[in-house]
Amino acid sequence: MITEGEINGFVELAKGVYWVGAIDWNGRDFHGFTTPGGTTYNSYLVIGEKTALIDTVKAPFAGEMLRRISQIIDPSKLDYIVVNHMEPDHSGSLAELKKQTDAKIIITKRGLDILNGYFRDAGSEKWDVETVKTGDQLDLGSKTLIFLEAAMLHWPDSMETFLKEDRILFSNDGFGQHIATSKRYDFEVEDVIPDAAEYYANILMPFHMPLLRFFKVLDEQGIEPLQIAPSHGIIWKQDLPKILAAYRTWANGEVKEKVLIIYDTMWGSTEIMANEIAEAVRAAGVEVKLLNLRKNSRSLIMKEILDAAAFAVGSPTLNNGLFPTVGDFLIYLKGLRPQKKKALAFGSYGWGGGAVKLIEQELKDAGVEVLEPGLQVKYRPFEKELERCRELGKELATVAKE
Repeated sequence: MITEGEINGFVELAKGVYWVGAIDWNGRDFHGFTTPGGTTYNSYLVIGEKTALIDTVKAPFAGEMLRRISQIIDPSKLDYIVVNHMEPDHSGSLAELKKQTDAKIIITKRGLDILNGYFRDAGSEKWDVETVKTGDQLDLGSKTLIFLEAAMLHWPDSMETFLKEDRILFSNDGFGQHIATSKRYDFEVEDVIPDAAEYYANILMPFHMPLLRFFKVLDEQGIEPLQIAPSHGIIWKQDLPKILAAYRTWANGEVKEKVLIIYDTMWGSTEIMANEIAEAVRAAGVEVKLLNLRKNSRSLIMKEILDAAAFAVGSPTLNNGLFPTVGDFLIYLKGLRPQKKKALAFGSYGWGGGAVKLIEQELKDAGVEVLEPGLQVKYRPFEKELERCRELGKELATVAKE
């Protein structure tokens, strides 16, 4: 049954708690993360005797957010704006909102520095601001907000906010997904765990230690949410145990018997090698995926790496270096630093090699354990080189089974 709120555009999570965010149907890129399904910028309105807005939305969507808020209360009547995170997709419309309200801003100490960095020209140094730390509470009258610092999930200023009475965790970038949908809950859409995995792999993967520390904070504070409401994507309710278990699995770097062959090719030689390695992995009874870097987005490949035990990276040598798509991918990988991974390098060359050694160095710099030696083939692989490719495939399969 569709509620009046859903017709008007907002959604009621609990009595006096509303989603008033924005849907970016046409967003296709999120700082290098490919988002073919768009995304959402989630903002939440909490009404007790006083009112608080938890996060705003990306600047171009300020009007959409304000229209939703206006259907419930006059924005000028807001008492507080909770800024869980200062990244512009969350805080971009803050200045526009502040034109309509004198609401006090609640933010972490680290967030205050960033606030002044982004909005000094809008008068942020004159705004009414209060800094908070883990365990601090804000009494709205019948509604109580508890603040939980979540430093480096995924910026230094990151914070999550827990609504005590309704047990809703407004989790900021934690537990999000980049999907655009008119539905707001996990039980209203088809399985979104894969979208959550892709989001985690491309945004939170380097921060597994801060995430594990944050889980301890939740335990210490006695936080047991009934709903998790992130800043992007759907709200977790029915599948709450499933996403919590998945996050613990990812943060601990748990893998399965799975191998990836990631490559690009110029005249087909590296692709022949990739196929031969992949077939040997398959023949050994291990799941394998062959991923051409011009046919698959790097964000999708990172999702696949998340639970893979091992992978191989292949490149032809171009101008004494890496093929451009391979170099791009390895730089991206280095920033995300996947844990507990083993990998090997392979490739082809004409009159001068070098790509394989460069791949190996980039993998080491990314914290990946490199299986050496890799394989470098001149011009085109024939039976002797193809046999070596099969041996590499068997080696990867064995590693995946360990």
